[in-house]
Amino acid sequence: MSDPSTIRTFEDEDAIKKKDAKDWATGLPAVTSSLGHVFGKAGILRGAKALFKLNQKRGFDCPSCAWPDPDDHRAAAEFCENGAKAVASETTKKTITREFFKEYSIEDLRNKSDAWHEQQGRLAEPVVKRPGATHYEAISWDDAFQLIADDLKSLQSPHDGIFYTSGRCGNEAAFLYQLMVRHYGTNNLPDCSNMCHESSGAALGASIGIGKGTVTLDDIYVADTIICVGQNPGTNHPRMLSALEKAVKNGAKLVAINPLKEAGLIAFANPQNPIGLLNKSTKLTSQYLQVAPNGDHALFRALAKVLLEKQEKDGGVFDDNFIKEHTDGLEQYLDAVRTSKWENLLGDCGLAREDIETLADTILNGEKRLITCWAMGITQHINAVATIREISNLHLLLGAIGREGAGLCPVRGHSNVQGDRTMGIFEKMPQAFHDKLDSVCDFKSPREHGYDTVDAIKAMHQESGKVFFAMGGNFAQASPDSEYTFRALQNCKLTAHVATKLNRSHLICGETALILPCFGRSDLDLSPETGDAQFITCENSMGVVQMSEGSLTPISKNLLSEPAIVAGLAEKLVGDTPKVQWKHLAANYDRIRDLIESVIAGFDHFNSRVRNDGGFYLPNGPKVRQWNTANGKANFSADTVETHQTSGKDRLIMQTLRSHDQYNTTVYGMNDRYRGVSTARRIVFLNPEDMRTRNIKPLQRIDLHSHYGDEKRTAPNFQAIPYNIPAGSAATYFPEANTLVPINSQAKVSGTPTSKCVEISLTVA
Repeated sequence: MSDPSTIRTFEDEDAIKKKDAKDWATGLPAVTSSLGHVFGKAGILRGAKALFKLNQKRGFDCPSCAWPDPDDHRAAAEFCENGAKAVASETTKKTITREFFKEYSIEDLRNKSDAWHEQQGRLAEPVVKRPGATHYEAISWDDAFQLIADDLKSLQSPHDGIFYTSGRCGNEAAFLYQLMVRHYGTNNLPDCSNMCHESSGAALGASIGIGKGTVTLDDIYVADTIICVGQNPGTNHPRMLSALEKAVKNGAKLVAINPLKEAGLIAFANPQNPIGLLNKSTKLTSQYLQVAPNGDHALFRALAKVLLEKQEKDGGVFDDNFIKEHTDGLEQYLDAVRTSKWENLLGDCGLAREDIETLADTILNGEKRLITCWAMGITQHINAVATIREISNLHLLLGAIGREGAGLCPVRGHSNVQGDRTMGIFEKMPQAFHDKLDSVCDFKSPREHGYDTVDAIKAMHQESGKVFFAMGGNFAQASPDSEYTFRALQNCKLTAHVATKLNRSHLICGETALILPCFGRSDLDLSPETGDAQFITCENSMGVVQMSEGSLTPISKNLLSEPAIVAGLAEKLVGDTPKVQWKHLAANYDRIRDLIESVIAGFDHFNSRVRNDGGFYLPNGPKVRQWNTANGKANFSADTVETHQTSGKDRLIMQTLRSHDQYNTTVYGMNDRYRGVSTARRIVFLNPEDMRTRNIKPLQRIDLHSHYGDEKRTAPNFQAIPYNIPAGSAATYFPEANTLVPINSQAKVSGTPTSKCVEISLTVA
């Protein structure tokens, strides 16, 4: 196996094609791109059938983002460009069979780009890499399950098994998966939430008693003010743009807070309307604040300072009745606001006081129906939890939670990442969950906390012989500190990945490795008992659980559903019990849902309610002003404002981000259309003045070096792009720049890797 430091994660790239960045998103180019991807890969008939079932009632849930569907009317084309690309990828007619793996060695495949991997088609049969082998070869499902079970049983402790989950996994498979893992004897259930919205869950759980958002689409439509902070909906969740457009047309003011100017926050050409197809856009943002990297906590503290001054001068700003009845900790928080100095706050956020006062006036000009939305631009900082609690503080001051048009809205990334957590995919579930699992399933669930993602990487890196099993995802590319993570995976006795497409994690593997191909969301899933079509369920960003039923004939007879894969392994690993008979459960997903109903609160009459068009909302205490916190109150926090200060004047703060032609680690193409960059991905966006002072010319090749304590990491051969970004900052694509994110740089409390705040220096290549 090659030393990970020599593994190439890119092919030689063409020269960058650079155009001006766009100042609006979507329109006809998005439609053209969507149809080109779908019809080019799936064909017109298969592609059209998939698209017009996507996000429809009695259709299937989009395999990309978790943005909710409207409760009532659904458009005929209820999807965005991202969703179309994901469906094109899933419904492609190309397949990867045993002949493919005979042609390409693992080393050959490592030297191909992520975009090349994506283009090769659907995995068609299970394959294995034996110890010392250079190629994958075919293996039967039964032999694959037996091999994994034998290796897991041979471990010195169940805690040497690590069971990762990605957000694409449906509720039924996720519940069976965590049940199998806990029956096996461990809580090692790291998941993609650990790397994205873990900070949101930690902050909101302490503040309002639930780690989820508190609004619906209808709330967005009637809000007075919507703040979008640390997110880029035009690329990451484009269907959000139509909701923002509707809100703006209803009179809402949209305020964007983000270091980069992003097209989707400026204006939107709605392709559902004829005028949008002509690229005529609606202006979305009334105020765009280009905050300094990691300056968000300072900004929201400064905003509170303005509101406090207005409250003390004229009164009527704070919702005194709400605060008195529902909150705790106000005085300590206000003391922290008073003692925060203006010069420090403004220096840290990089904005003028007038900008913050304008934002305050916008919020107060109406009925204080305020919604704040955020994503990984907030969650992936060392002070992420404190920042999100500061956002919560703002809403508690105004009583802007638990009423129409107001609340908190963390925008989740992957389509069922929130549902997986609800199902118990978490390394430290509360005692009550374990107690219920014990009583219903008649076994003793382990209570010792397991590994989160970073802990799992460190455990694999430090001690060989572990077994790593991944239910979806691209763990090697999604994780921080790439070379460290690669070595960790290669240190394993066995790695196994459930997947639909080939990705780099299958090539950075253990002594023995398996790839287990599964159904996609669009695939028809027939019960082995009755032959009837089965459906799974997913939970979106706003707590709606709904059915997802594929209808396309699978591209191979050697695929299994995710529940069937879990059941097949569980039967070999832990065996049946009187209460849990694995294949019996997987043969009819209604039985799994009955079990979920018995264990998890809020799923009463699960099978009947989820069959209603649009599904059902899970209970959400803050929506009705009930707080599941230790003191039964919504809690203010008084954290000290901290920002990252570079250790040298030549240093910059780098954030990693997506291009427009990718979703998470899946790279569909090389066109970052809205930022005006195409044909290459090893690029770094820089402030023009920062380039001038460093004598760096546009498109010049440079090396990036990250600094963390005495540690230094290098990512070579990037091209410099001048861009509208605050001085002292930089932005790069992931996963190419993940190697620069230190494994030990994590958000306080949540442990999330700090991918949006990496200290770097630059040298000419």
